[in-house]
Amino acid sequence: MNAIDLPKLEYDQEIIASFFESIEGEDPPDDPDQPDAAGEINGDKQEFRIRLANTEERRGMASILINKMYSWRGYENGGILPDDPNRITILAYAGDSIPIGTMSVGLDSPLGLYADEMYHEELQSLRRQGRKICEFNRLAIDPAVKSKRIIASLFHICYLYPRALFGHTDGVLEVNPRHVRFYEKMLGFTQIGPERTCPRVHAPAILMRTDFGYGAEQIRKFGGLMSRAKGERSLYPYFFNARDEAGIIARLKAMG
Repeated sequence: MNAIDLPKLEYDQEIIASFFESIEGEDPPDDPDQPDAAGEINGDKQEFRIRLANTEERRGMASILINKMYSWRGYENGGILPDDPNRITILAYAGDSIPIGTMSVGLDSPLGLYADEMYHEELQSLRRQGRKICEFNRLAIDPAVKSKRIIASLFHICYLYPRALFGHTDGVLEVNPRHVRFYEKMLGFTQIGPERTCPRVHAPAILMRTDFGYGAEQIRKFGGLMSRAKGERSLYPYFFNARDEAGIIARLKAMG
């Protein structure tokens, strides 16, 4: 796999990262809620590009992908992504035009987080400890793409944005109880809230948290090693390495 290629700002100001990835025959992430793939993106190697979903067209693409996965899982429709100044969405493409993955991150503000609706006391406890929190949500990956690196890249960028640009210390997310083991094993999240029914999608959810200090340590140890990280079963070897991480931070800062 080639190292990340960071195009110059004058070429495409919205490209955060791009890389070539061989996905044929790779095992998918150990997510029990992934459907069987109907096929894979064609070709031995594909170029993947990750952009900000900062236009109406890109937010629409991300919404279609999210709603497709929500519908498959039996969740209520996720609706159209809002244009929210406290929230960014990133969109991964195969090549330059096929959206295959998306994820959002929301920064804490006086308006709170989506998770406050069900887990306000748990989040207030973190705030009282001086923790600066953000939330991850709306993760959706096209099941035709079986690649650990895609999901790892989305998480890495959504981790860097609040931590490197705004000094956030913790990330939370609400997950279906079936996915708890996946986030514990693959990304080191821990459960901090009991199972409740999420009114937004009318499905059970559990609140989980990750300490960004732990993430930074794992990225420092394993980032960029990929299949060379013998015995390491988490997604961290599929995160970017230190040099690539620095380039991504620089691009995020340049984008404002």
